[in-house]
Amino acid sequence: MKNYKLIIQYDGTEYAGWQIQKNSRTVQQVITEVLETLTKEKINLIGSGRTDSGVHALWQTANFKTTCEVDIYRFKHSLNSMLPFDIAVTTMQEVDENFNARFDARKRSYIYLISKTKSPFYKNYSYFYHQKVDVDNLNQLSKIFIGKKDFTSFSKKTPEQENKICNIYDARWRKQGEMILFYIQADRYLHGMVRAITGTLLRAQEKENQEIFLNKIIESKNREMAFESVPARGLFLYKVEY
Repeated sequence: MKNYKLIIQYDGTEYAGWQIQKNSRTVQQVITEVLETLTKEKINLIGSGRTDSGVHALWQTANFKTTCEVDIYRFKHSLNSMLPFDIAVTTMQEVDENFNARFDARKRSYIYLISKTKSPFYKNYSYFYHQKVDVDNLNQLSKIFIGKKDFTSFSKKTPEQENKICNIYDARWRKQGEMILFYIQADRYLHGMVRAITGTLLRAQEKENQEIFLNKIIESKNREMAFESVPARGLFLYKVEY
């Protein structure tokens, strides 16, 4: 039994997220179907983490096991030729049989893109936000989220995620041309967490005593205390580290 690691990019616009779901088209489902066609075996494709409906990935990591003899170069070429154009496998390599893309991941990074200019070319990959964005202020406020904390206030209610403790290692903003980019790195994320944090930070700029305001939201452990999430189309899984 050989174990293979894939690095995958995808445009999440037309998908109901990464994870296989009933009556929905997902990225995991599409890749699994192609792998099963190529190997003629039942495949368990394990991703490093879920991405929600409409969220994109620059660096999703996954692994699968097969008894087939695989020529990696030819197999990767065949895999990409059979996948739709909005999904691409950029890297494929054989790894240790015990490697697990989900449980071995130590850090996961996301970026969120905000466009300050209306453009049809940015529409599916950024959030057009016409309100004021003070990058220096947002960088100061983002420090509040760094560390091991309970992020219940920024999570959708999901029974399978009882543990709401996450460790955020980095959170920062920068302006690049017509785009504003929010980068966040953590050991794990709750359902909808990054988009809820991003939306809350943007709206916190309008408040007085902003740091006190944000700390109260975190301490409340109440999703209704935080602001609305930003749209999924601006969010990208950026990198997974092992």
